[in-house]
Amino acid sequence: MKTIASFTVNHDKLGRGMYVSRIDGDIVTYDIRMKIPNGGDYLPTPAAHTIEHLFATYARNSGWTDEVIYVGPMGCRTGFYLLLRDTVSRADAIRLVQESFAFIADYEGEIPGTERWQCGNYLEHDLPAARAAARELCDALTGWTEDRMVYAE
Repeated sequence: MKTIASFTVNHDKLGRGMYVSRIDGDIVTYDIRMKIPNGGDYLPTPAAHTIEHLFATYARNSGWTDEVIYVGPMGCRTGFYLLLRDTVSRADAIRLVQESFAFIADYEGEIPGTERWQCGNYLEHDLPAARAAARELCDALTGWTEDRMVYAE
């Protein structure tokens, strides 16, 4: 089998930030890297689950709602993928992620979609840990620009 594109990225050179992972037709996959790969510090599963609910809810209720295709966690627990239509500029994609994670960092209240009938693992959430991880990404994305969205060689 052919090696998939994400396995060709040198994870030893990947830091926190936001990268263009791939472009497939009119869909752009963004790599929202919250943790240093293989750094020993990973998103705890309950925090990642909470971030997923809040990130997806915020993004799908934003001004770009019709351009949001998918929001989901990476299996390695170092970040998230965000798939947007290419009608969203890179600058607007950065702004959407910055706004989403600022929302998560400050979020108080019930986590959306956490009733038993709404979620397959409704009890596994951790809002305080999600807020802390979101704050770290907010700091990393301060001043982030389009020219920084390329993986290091």
